[in-house]
Amino acid sequence: MSILQDFIKTGDWKGEKHVPVITCADTFKAGEVTDVTLSIGDAISHPNTAEHYIAWFKLFFVAEGSKNVVELGDVHFDSHGEANLFTEPKAVFSVKLPSSGKLVALSYCNLHGLWENVKEVTAE
Repeated sequence: MSILQDFIKTGDWKGEKHVPVITCADTFKAGEVTDVTLSIGDAISHPNTAEHYIAWFKLFFVAEGSKNVVELGDVHFDSHGEANLFTEPKAVFSVKLPSSGKLVALSYCNLHGLWENVKEVTAE
């Protein structure tokens, strides 16, 4: 039994400021580079302060019909007010996907934990 599943929260990113937003084309050419952007707060602003911030994103892919998850990348946002500098939670991943499937994004808020979003994509 997985313990993490009890702690991963979901929601509609348009109504919940912690859910990672996955922005990419709904269809793509298999094996060609496509950009996937992850962000937070596109509809509702998330604070980015020393006390409350998004620490990281992870992006995964699950190919249609597969039971395996492949990690495509991760990014850490390390500047949370030091010298009055802040790293905004946004990242672009350039990936070559072999087939249709699901993109899965995780974000981590230092106060509110893990959040997940899923987007189905189709290979042409």
